[in-house]
Amino acid sequence: MKYKFDDLVYIGRFQPFHLAHMQTIKIALEHSQNVILALGSAQDERNIKNPFSAHEREQMILSNFSEEIQKRIKFVHVIDVYNDVKWVKLVKSLIANVVSPKDKVGLIGHFKDESSYYLELFPEWEMLELDSLVGSISATPLREAYLRGEIVEKDFPLGTSEFLKIFQQTEIYTKLCEKYRNGDKSNLEA
Repeated sequence: MKYKFDDLVYIGRFQPFHLAHMQTIKIALEHSQNVILALGSAQDERNIKNPFSAHEREQMILSNFSEEIQKRIKFVHVIDVYNDVKWVKLVKSLIANVVSPKDKVGLIGHFKDESSYYLELFPEWEMLELDSLVGSISATPLREAYLRGEIVEKDFPLGTSEFLKIFQQTEIYTKLCEKYRNGDKSNLEA
């Protein structure tokens, strides 16, 4: 099968990985040989906005796909850089390390709100723009529900639900829930 792209870059935090994320990856794989997930907020500190490490997110995401599909998913870890010019340079550098110089690289995403402006920062990558998917699922309310002890299973693929149930048994989860209840948004050391 001939794909339009060799690699499609999908930038997100995936905190946690939900059905709209999964649908986006499936669409990306219809148009590209590989999808590269640029996992944002990949620094080691945990907080209620970023409860899962980059490696945990990789496991969570891959658990939802067959072995064959897993081979077509690559990851880069993007730490938070609060300067658009430096952040774009970092993302491009990380992507360059996992693609061939001759590859046709594109960017997949949708303009959900003002926070999606970053999609316009990569004009050299052709954009595969999507409409809002699966009822406009947002990770924020799902994450908040999770920190209240709930797992909204209808919005998660099975692998994510299983990951979240296991993670609920950890001391890290207990500490994050306490911070959430207390309104503490500071980092939680892993």
